[in-house]
Amino acid sequence: MTITQKITPFLWFNENAEEAAEFYVNVFPNSKILSKHYYPKDFPNLGGKIMTVSFELNSLQFTALNGGPRYSFTEAVSFVVNCDTQEEIDHYWDSFLAQGGKELACGWIKDPFGLAWQIVPSALAKYLSGNDKTRSERVMQALWGMNKLIIADLEKAYTQ
Repeated sequence: MTITQKITPFLWFNENAEEAAEFYVNVFPNSKILSKHYYPKDFPNLGGKIMTVSFELNSLQFTALNGGPRYSFTEAVSFVVNCDTQEEIDHYWDSFLAQGGKELACGWIKDPFGLAWQIVPSALAKYLSGNDKTRSERVMQALWGMNKLIIADLEKAYTQ
Protein backbone atom coordinates (compact mmCIF):
# COMPACT_ATOMS: atom_id res chain seq x y z
CA MET A 1 0.00 0.00 0.00
CA THR A 2 1.37 3.38 -0.99
CA ILE A 3 0.58 6.25 1.37
CA THR A 4 -0.69 9.17 -0.67
CA GLN A 5 -1.89 11.63 1.96
CA LYS A 6 0.22 13.36 4.59
CA ILE A 7 -2.31 13.11 7.42
CA THR A 8 -4.37 9.99 8.08
CA PRO A 9 -7.08 9.79 10.75
CA PHE A 10 -6.14 6.97 13.14
CA LEU A 11 -9.11 5.58 15.06
CA TRP A 12 -8.77 3.56 18.29
CA PHE A 13 -11.31 0.76 18.74
CA ASN A 14 -11.57 -1.73 21.58
CA GLU A 15 -11.61 -4.91 19.50
CA ASN A 16 -13.94 -4.22 16.57
CA ALA A 17 -11.75 -2.24 14.14
CA GLU A 18 -12.40 -4.67 11.30
CA GLU A 19 -16.17 -4.57 11.87
CA ALA A 20 -16.08 -0.76 11.95
CA ALA A 21 -14.00 -0.52 8.77
CA GLU A 22 -16.35 -2.92 6.96
CA PHE A 23 -19.33 -0.86 8.14
CA TYR A 24 -17.81 2.42 6.92
CA VAL A 25 -16.85 1.09 3.48
CA ASN A 26 -20.41 -0.18 3.05
CA VAL A 27 -21.93 3.18 4.03
CA PHE A 28 -19.68 5.46 1.97
CA PRO A 29 -19.54 5.12 -1.82
CA ASN A 30 -16.18 4.72 -3.54
CA SER A 31 -14.70 3.08 -0.46
CA LYS A 32 -12.64 -0.03 0.22
CA ILE A 33 -10.47 -1.94 2.67
CA LEU A 34 -6.81 -1.37 1.79
CA SER A 35 -4.96 -3.70 4.16
CA LYS A 36 -5.04 -5.60 7.43
CA HIS A 37 -2.16 -6.13 9.84
CA TYR A 38 -2.07 -8.63 12.69
CA TYR A 39 -0.54 -8.68 16.15
CA PRO A 40 2.41 -11.09 16.46
CA LYS A 41 1.32 -14.57 17.59
CA ASP A 42 3.09 -14.16 20.94
CA PHE A 43 1.59 -10.73 21.74
CA PRO A 44 -0.19 -10.90 25.16
CA ASN A 45 -3.97 -11.35 24.88
CA LEU A 46 -4.07 -10.22 21.23
CA GLY A 47 -1.69 -12.63 19.50
CA GLY A 48 -2.77 -13.37 15.93
CA LYS A 49 -5.73 -10.97 16.05
CA ILE A 50 -6.14 -7.97 13.77
CA MET A 51 -4.10 -5.00 14.96
CA THR A 52 -4.94 -2.42 12.26
CA VAL A 53 -7.19 -2.09 9.25
CA SER A 54 -6.41 0.55 6.66
CA PHE A 55 -9.37 1.67 4.60
CA GLU A 56 -10.44 4.40 2.24
CA LEU A 57 -13.66 6.39 2.37
CA ASN A 58 -14.26 8.27 -0.86
CA SER A 59 -10.50 8.76 -1.43
CA LEU A 60 -9.63 9.62 2.21
CA GLN A 61 -7.48 7.03 3.97
CA PHE A 62 -8.13 5.98 7.58
CA THR A 63 -6.53 3.47 9.91
CA ALA A 64 -8.49 1.61 12.58
CA LEU A 65 -6.62 0.06 15.53
CA ASN A 66 -7.77 -2.68 17.86
CA GLY A 67 -6.15 -1.10 20.88
CA GLY A 68 -8.26 -2.40 23.74
CA PRO A 69 -10.67 -0.63 26.11
CA ARG A 70 -8.30 2.07 27.34
CA TYR A 71 -9.74 4.89 25.17
CA SER A 72 -13.11 5.65 23.63
CA PHE A 73 -14.49 8.27 21.26
CA THR A 74 -16.01 11.56 22.37
CA GLU A 75 -17.69 14.37 20.47
CA ALA A 76 -14.46 16.36 20.87
CA VAL A 77 -13.46 14.84 17.52
CA SER A 78 -15.91 14.37 14.67
CA PHE A 79 -15.93 13.99 10.91
CA VAL A 80 -17.99 16.32 8.71
CA VAL A 81 -19.74 14.80 5.71
CA ASN A 82 -20.78 17.53 3.26
CA CYS A 83 -23.87 16.43 1.34
CA ASP A 84 -25.21 17.97 -1.86
CA THR A 85 -28.76 16.58 -1.57
CA GLN A 86 -31.30 15.62 1.06
CA GLU A 87 -31.14 12.07 -0.25
CA GLU A 88 -27.43 11.98 0.57
CA ILE A 89 -28.07 13.32 4.10
CA ASP A 90 -30.83 10.74 4.57
CA HIS A 91 -28.55 7.93 3.35
CA TYR A 92 -25.80 8.62 5.89
CA TRP A 93 -28.18 9.44 8.73
CA ASP A 94 -30.33 6.37 8.17
CA SER A 95 -27.29 4.09 7.68
CA PHE A 96 -25.80 5.13 11.02
CA LEU A 97 -29.13 4.82 12.86
CA ALA A 98 -30.06 1.47 11.32
CA GLN A 99 -27.00 -0.18 12.83
CA GLY A 100 -27.44 1.30 16.33
CA GLY A 101 -26.18 4.86 15.98
CA LYS A 102 -27.51 7.67 18.15
CA GLU A 103 -28.98 10.98 17.00
CA LEU A 104 -27.45 14.09 18.45
CA ALA A 105 -28.46 17.69 17.73
CA CYS A 106 -27.79 20.02 14.79
CA GLY A 107 -26.74 17.39 12.24
CA TRP A 108 -24.50 15.44 14.63
CA ILE A 109 -24.85 11.70 14.97
CA LYS A 110 -22.84 8.96 16.64
CA ASP A 111 -22.28 5.85 14.59
CA PRO A 112 -22.72 2.36 16.07
CA PHE A 113 -19.08 2.45 17.27
CA GLY A 114 -19.44 5.76 19.13
CA LEU A 115 -17.65 7.96 16.58
CA ALA A 116 -19.28 11.37 16.03
CA TRP A 117 -20.14 12.60 12.54
CA GLN A 118 -21.67 15.83 11.29
CA ILE A 119 -23.97 15.16 8.35
CA VAL A 120 -24.49 18.60 6.82
CA PRO A 121 -25.58 20.16 3.55
CA SER A 122 -22.74 21.49 1.43
CA ALA A 123 -24.66 24.77 1.22
CA LEU A 124 -24.56 25.30 5.01
CA ALA A 125 -21.47 27.52 4.82
CA LYS A 126 -23.27 29.75 2.31
CA TYR A 127 -26.38 29.86 4.53
CA LEU A 128 -24.31 30.99 7.52
CA SER A 129 -21.93 33.43 5.85
CA GLY A 130 -22.35 36.90 4.45
CA ASN A 131 -23.09 40.28 5.90
CA ASP A 132 -26.79 39.67 6.65
CA LYS A 133 -26.65 38.70 10.33
CA THR A 134 -30.43 38.41 10.57
CA ARG A 135 -30.42 35.81 7.80
CA SER A 136 -27.62 33.84 9.49
CA GLU A 137 -29.49 33.97 12.80
CA ARG A 138 -32.65 32.58 11.14
CA VAL A 139 -30.64 29.71 9.69
CA MET A 140 -29.03 29.01 13.08
CA GLN A 141 -32.41 29.03 14.80
CA ALA A 142 -33.72 26.52 12.25
CA LEU A 143 -30.58 24.38 12.62
CA TRP A 144 -30.80 24.33 16.43
CA GLY A 145 -34.30 22.89 16.18
CA MET A 146 -33.19 19.86 14.16
CA ASN A 147 -31.42 16.60 14.77
CA LYS A 148 -31.12 15.46 11.14
CA LEU A 149 -30.69 18.54 8.98
CA ILE A 150 -33.39 19.24 6.41
CA ILE A 151 -32.04 21.25 3.49
CA ALA A 152 -35.46 22.64 2.50
CA ASP A 153 -36.03 24.04 6.00
CA LEU A 154 -32.57 25.60 6.16
CA GLU A 155 -33.02 27.10 2.70
CA LYS A 156 -36.42 28.48 3.70
CA ALA A 157 -34.84 30.18 6.74
CA TYR A 158 -32.12 31.54 4.46
CA THR A 159 -34.46 32.99 1.82
CA GLN A 160 -37.23 34.42 4.10
